[in-house]
Amino acid sequence: MNTIRVAGAQIDLTVGDLSGNEARILSAMEWAERVEAEVLVLPELATVGYPPEDLVLREGFVAENLRVVERLAEASGDCAVVVGFVDLLERGVFDDDSVERRVANAAAVLAGGRLVGVYHKELLPNYGVFDEARYFAESRDDVRLWRIGGAVAGISICEDIWSPKGPPAEQAAAGAGLLLNLNGSPFHVGKGTERATLLRDEAVRDRAAVVYVNCVGGQDELVFDGDSMVFDADGRLLHRAAQFEEELFVVDVPLPDGEGSPADAIPVADRRPITGPTPEAVPASRVEGEAEIYSALVTGLRDYVQKNGFSEVVISLSGGIDSALATTIAVDALGPEAVQTITMPTRYSSEGSVADSAELAENLGCRFDIVPIEPTFVSFLETLSPLFGDTAPNVAEENLQARIRGTIVMAVSNKFGGMVVAAGNKSEMAVGYATLYGDMAGGYAVLKDVYKTLVYRLAIWRNRNGEVIPRAIIDKAPSAELRPDQVDTDSLPPYEILDAVLEQYIEQDRTVDEIAASGFDRDLVCRIARMVDRNEYKRRQAPPGVKITRKGFGRDRRLPITNRYLSR
Repeated sequence: MNTIRVAGAQIDLTVGDLSGNEARILSAMEWAERVEAEVLVLPELATVGYPPEDLVLREGFVAENLRVVERLAEASGDCAVVVGFVDLLERGVFDDDSVERRVANAAAVLAGGRLVGVYHKELLPNYGVFDEARYFAESRDDVRLWRIGGAVAGISICEDIWSPKGPPAEQAAAGAGLLLNLNGSPFHVGKGTERATLLRDEAVRDRAAVVYVNCVGGQDELVFDGDSMVFDADGRLLHRAAQFEEELFVVDVPLPDGEGSPADAIPVADRRPITGPTPEAVPASRVEGEAEIYSALVTGLRDYVQKNGFSEVVISLSGGIDSALATTIAVDALGPEAVQTITMPTRYSSEGSVADSAELAENLGCRFDIVPIEPTFVSFLETLSPLFGDTAPNVAEENLQARIRGTIVMAVSNKFGGMVVAAGNKSEMAVGYATLYGDMAGGYAVLKDVYKTLVYRLAIWRNRNGEVIPRAIIDKAPSAELRPDQVDTDSLPPYEILDAVLEQYIEQDRTVDEIAASGFDRDLVCRIARMVDRNEYKRRQAPPGVKITRKGFGRDRRLPITNRYLSR
């Protein structure tokens, strides 16, 4: 059986770090030569990182990326290299909106010290977190095939393979027996299963081997989970790379019998003699459920902190479940020595909350400081008394406490350089149960896309091998502790009900009537929908956070702040 030795580089790249990305790519190229690979596949837009957004509108940025490709081409040897980059078109393309686009999302084909050719991405996603139609020209190229070693290959980029009639299908119909797909495919729950099904079906339908290489790591709100895969033409999984980890892999891929030999296939690299042993392809086991989500949160926080030049983080530790989970994630991501926690009690803080916070910090081995804010709170009340007069206490006094805490953690951040991690969850962010300039203060909100019910599941999962988060924190009724005997259910429905409604309203865009028809009280659904809509202004001012659902707040969901429409 005819085979080709394919290498994949599932690596963590940083947007804008052209020199750093170049060094990582060169290292992968050197490794691929050592393992006698015939072709090395790297991720989408590897030279610049994904997604580069408006950086591609800067001529100097695009030009520097092109110089990186030139140097990579000069360094190429016997192993063909397929690497993502931003190409500059000789002639601009006018798309449907009559705007000229001069750059393309592209893959360079390198071998023997030269740039052999270029593939331009054809299908540009413009939904969810993707804005590629804003930046890139749609490809108008004819079907192009490449002869690499003993294989005829088709090259495509990410979205190209998500359509059953996309470029890979056309390439296979033209004679390709090997389909190479470069990716910058961000994570959300369930996407790994979708991808595997899609790629297997593509391989079987096209009777071609499929090599899918994804990047890994965090980029602002997005997390890339790797999970690169190789399928043979029968749909058999030959290799799956680990999730949320860098990995270089090499697989001897069998080519389908009767592969075509189109005369117009562009020669890239001759078949090289392979003297080394056949690599053992062992597909990694998939991580799913709470373990997968937790890994995504750790990856997103770690890369955001480190790629933005921070070495430490600061967290307001309240004794509640959210700050406890956020702190645990931070310690797992950065190490205990890089995490400082501060608890700031007032007259409404229970002794248990302070004690539980101290126990958590001790279990994790991170720094724990107590800064009582009761004197500061009293001072604020006295200062405001001429204005507040004899009015009854309400949310104003409650939010003062949150804002004092926000001021303190930001002051510690400014003084010592640690980034503040906000601990608010998606349920609270959805309905506005969060205080601007208070508990929303921070550089990153690690639980921003995590519903409250999932917060509890993740805490229980994290304790699976021994108690880290004190059971008392998990068992206590959720409370902001900003007034006497306060619990969240004073103003919110139980989180099991709230989250079920929010998921339908936010992620499925269902109407109030549709949600009510699924078994919920209509007046309650209407109240929740109003709370979500009128708190859009708060979410616009929230820090970024890890996206784990199909529709997170931020890049995914863009609704007007001034909005009188009520979904019915």
